Amino acid sequence: MSNQSILRISRELCDIQRGSDLSLAVACRDSDVRSVRALIIGPPDTPYEFGFFEFSVKFGKEYPAKAPSVQCITTNGGRTRFNPNIYAQGKVCLSILGTWRGERGEEWSSAQGLESILISIQSLMSPDPYENEPGFEEANSDYDKKLKAAYIAKIHHETMRVSVIERLEDYLKIIPPEKKGAVRYDAEEDYQSSDADIFEPFKDLCKRRFLWYYNSYVKKINEVKDKHKENAKFERMPFEGPSNEMVGMFQYERLLNRLAAIREALEKETLSWIDDGLQASKQELSIANNLQRQFEQTTDHFEHADSVQLDFELVQGNPFVWKVVLFGPPMSNLDGGIFNIKIYLSTHFPDIQPRVKVETPLFHHRISKDGVLCYSARRSDDLRSHIEAIVEAIKDDNPTYDPRTLVNPEASALFWGTPEQKKLYSRQLRRSAQASFE
Repeated sequence: MSNQSILRISRELCDIQRGSDLSLAVACRDSDVRSVRALIIGPPDTPYEFGFFEFSVKFGKEYPAKAPSVQCITTNGGRTRFNPNIYAQGKVCLSILGTWRGERGEEWSSAQGLESILISIQSLMSPDPYENEPGFEEANSDYDKKLKAAYIAKIHHETMRVSVIERLEDYLKIIPPEKKGAVRYDAEEDYQSSDADIFEPFKDLCKRRFLWYYNSYVKKINEVKDKHKENAKFERMPFEGPSNEMVGMFQYERLLNRLAAIREALEKETLSWIDDGLQASKQELSIANNLQRQFEQTTDHFEHADSVQLDFELVQGNPFVWKVVLFGPPMSNLDGGIFNIKIYLSTHFPDIQPRVKVETPLFHHRISKDGVLCYSARRSDDLRSHIEAIVEAIKDDNPTYDPRTLVNPEASALFWGTPEQKKLYSRQLRRSAQASFE
């Protein structure tokens, strides 16, 4: 592979990593830029909503003259076809990849790149994936409508079970009661060659996003679970065949229990960082010194800032647990509020990003019912940048609509609803701010 080709791949990776698209992530080993991992987070308002779908992308020596090869890794061990165009064996059928016949002008060109490939794959994750199968685009008979609903239902169930729950259980070493004693399939280990180190670049990202979307997962399951009898088998689609299908049964009650167990395990993991941090401080490790210095610099910066009033404290003198008090800005819905925020930091920061908890109950579209705050820092290694992003996420009363940031379904429905609903949202936000002061 020429240096020019490697430089292009490196530039494309940086562009995606620095971009603002919360639904795409890419990573590679430092030693091999030609072998890339990509994560696509399922689009809102589809059966793939907030699922974690991972792909392997291999760039050949002739890139960008020729398209890379792409394989889906999230396949339930080769047993689950998540889409008419994403096979159980991992094949991704797209005209720009040369894996599917397309119309003239839809072929690969060197003007395209990794991001355009990922966006094309994401577009397959549509509200009605049944229509992605050739010959079924205009299928609108009553029979087809029934099959469409059945297809959407089982994709949603398996998105939750395979792409979210089993992925997080594997990360957290959780074995659900019904699987104890069974041999657990690990897709990542199966994908890797036997002598390779396990490469899991999206572990921390998926954990943080799970905490963002936990309430959305639960809400969606509660909306649909009564429509499907527990242990009822999935319906087979006309275009599904042996070894390339989605078989299984509806077990939404179990999924709810497994989701709750994952959330509990993540909370325990977060709290374990407290003792880890104290130990690192006693040993005077460089990460402890770095965070202590960042705390002092951040505190000094905001002492001289006019735009926001904050108080800072290290809990028990631990540089891995920051307590931040935000005072509600005057003439806003937060006016008069006093909001306590905890920032938990791992000894592996910044590879593992902070977990932020708003301890003061606040009815807010960017704060979950559990107090998990959804925000994105411009610089992942700089705690001042994190503080600025946290404050901006809480204060911003006119954000750009992005459903991937709406972690409180009830508050979000009001905030982005009718003018009357928006007024109701503002009243509830003001009441919660007032209660924080009282």
